[in-house]
Amino acid sequence: MNFDLTEEQEMMRETFARFLDENSSTVRVRKAQETGGFDAALWAGLAELGAFAMRVPEEAGGMGLGLFDAALLMEEAGRTLVSGPLAEALVAARLLGQLGGQDELLESVIGGEAVATIAMHDMADKPVQWVAGGSVAAAVIARRGADIVLVTPGKNAGKAEPNLATTPIVEIDLGAASATVLGSGEEALAAFAAALEEWKLYVAIGLSGIGREALRLASEYACERKAFGQLIGTFQGISHPLADLLCDIDGAKFLGWKAIQDIFDGSQEAAPTISLAYWYACDAAARAVAQGLHTFGGYGLSVEYDIHLYNLRAKAWPLVAGDPQLTLEEAGRRLYAGETVSLPEAGDVPIDFDLGDEARQVCAELAELFATKVTPEQKARFHYSWEGYVPEVHKMLAEHHLLFPGLPEHLSGRSIPPYARIAAMGELERQGYNTPGANVAAIIAMMIDKYGSDELKRDVLPKITGGDVLCSLGYSEPSCGSDVFAAQCKATQLDDGSWRIDGTKMWTSGANLASYVLLLARTNPDVPKHKGLTMFIVPLKTEGVTVQAVHTFQDERTNITFYDGVVIPDAWRLGDIDGGVKTMSAALELEHGGGFSKVIEAMIEAAEKLTEELGILGETRTQCRLARTTAHLWVSDMLAYRAQWSSVEKKPNLGFGPMAKMYSSEKFLSDSRDLLDLTAPVSLSKRDGPAGFLNQCYRHAAGTTIYGGTSEVHRSMVAERGLGLPRTRG
Repeated sequence: MNFDLTEEQEMMRETFARFLDENSSTVRVRKAQETGGFDAALWAGLAELGAFAMRVPEEAGGMGLGLFDAALLMEEAGRTLVSGPLAEALVAARLLGQLGGQDELLESVIGGEAVATIAMHDMADKPVQWVAGGSVAAAVIARRGADIVLVTPGKNAGKAEPNLATTPIVEIDLGAASATVLGSGEEALAAFAAALEEWKLYVAIGLSGIGREALRLASEYACERKAFGQLIGTFQGISHPLADLLCDIDGAKFLGWKAIQDIFDGSQEAAPTISLAYWYACDAAARAVAQGLHTFGGYGLSVEYDIHLYNLRAKAWPLVAGDPQLTLEEAGRRLYAGETVSLPEAGDVPIDFDLGDEARQVCAELAELFATKVTPEQKARFHYSWEGYVPEVHKMLAEHHLLFPGLPEHLSGRSIPPYARIAAMGELERQGYNTPGANVAAIIAMMIDKYGSDELKRDVLPKITGGDVLCSLGYSEPSCGSDVFAAQCKATQLDDGSWRIDGTKMWTSGANLASYVLLLARTNPDVPKHKGLTMFIVPLKTEGVTVQAVHTFQDERTNITFYDGVVIPDAWRLGDIDGGVKTMSAALELEHGGGFSKVIEAMIEAAEKLTEELGILGETRTQCRLARTTAHLWVSDMLAYRAQWSSVEKKPNLGFGPMAKMYSSEKFLSDSRDLLDLTAPVSLSKRDGPAGFLNQCYRHAAGTTIYGGTSEVHRSMVAERGLGLPRTRG
């Protein structure tokens, strides 16, 4: 797996970034607006850097670079609001090189002396249409029935007029202008169709650049502006929407990256991913710039502040092609109606989302074990909650050293490379046996290994790693929820060095099945709350422990546990006295930035099956809603991949794990609700099959935004780490 650029690409990106910072500053953008939104000097400078030759085939005098290289330029172009039809010019130059016969014009376009652009619609059906860059273009490449033609608009073909973002767009009567046929027939039409797909990718990536910069400006302002005596960035009403949008904007870029990777791989997902990347970026960027402007309050409306430039450009860039929502319908047809399209060549792609051959091998081994060692009766007991724990399956996986693939070899019993560990955990989830019991046991095994006494390592750790016992987490309390460091459950050291524990823990899921609980207790009430806590392992069969069931509407049992004079030896303490916060950090070592992609994928499959049974899969509304959920699934995947990659490769932690968890859980909740609506009224039923599964997904999803840290906690972490906003938590 790789999210890094090559050295050459990083140098190229930095070169374009430096040039655009100087030559496409907001001062220059404003100046260009005074003359119709085109900066001729900027255009010439981009040409000198080879921008317009990037995608032109080498045999036609270009550089023959890949989609990803051009996408890097487009991201920087979006960030700096380039004044000119760059996305259109990139694909027009490539078309000129592919179709040939216009060497002199191509040379002028590559050199920046002439601007070439494209028309979005077949001029045989729509001779009069809006053309990006039309007011400055020397040539427009368009489809005319079975021909691809070069239109020379002429000075009187269209008249520039004031428009939303003051770009050089113009409505042109292409049918009235002179035209030269560049190519005819299937091959020429395929090249032009591929160019339009390439344009969608460039605009999607460019919009992600616009959105990212708008969020940066808003965050910077929120770190300076005060209201009611506080920096406004400390208000969750400001920081949390920005955190949500950071996930959306990064997701938009990564959908574009996925599309490029899919084209390179020849994946059937390539065409729908292009459509979804474009649709998703249009929506995400529009919301990001709007929230960015809103962060500035009334000042955001003033033309003196730059944020309004991003607000207008994010909406104006894609609208030349028409309603972006139509692209969601297009994605639906590509996913469910067999619609195909010609795609551009990808060129070299440095990114890679493949976990590797070792990952495939361990997944195949797990699949074989579940196929041959697990009975149908055992599988029928599987459930996403603790109640899905099947002791025989748990033990079988331990015997094959695959119960805890995320743990190091001395605990798991097997050396599994990092990416294969991630894949193995995903395969367990795909098989329906990624139970919380195994995950929590893995966390506690690691904590005992790192902080436990010799007694715990001798008497408890082998039982956990051998698959003989489960463990529970005793963090939350009735009065403090996610604020675990406000715990009041008290541990008092006795004269003989042992500890007496008194108090209550809430949401101790699995305590009815577990042998031990990892318990956070207050050992010093006279110091700040984060400094007076200590961690213990408490046997749940100890006298004084009471486990009381708490049932949820999710078909899931959790518990409230009471500790009344529970005495344990000091050897069952983890870490230093009053050092509980440090001890808890060990649990973070297991965080790979996962989410809920596997269950979302299963939910989509159930919805596809049920809508087909209901006879509505062929309807546009159905295809759109399934396509939208698919976009959310793929973004969830990409955010999780980045989190996993950054963890394995020891990259800076910018809140990638919280982004992955928060985004996927929130989309799981909203999409499960929507698919329940789509398949009503049969989705009311809990009957076996897809209807019952969708019903369960809706109830399951509510909890995913709460346990493991609420979405609000994760939003604060994303805002602080990803956007540099001030701390919003006590």
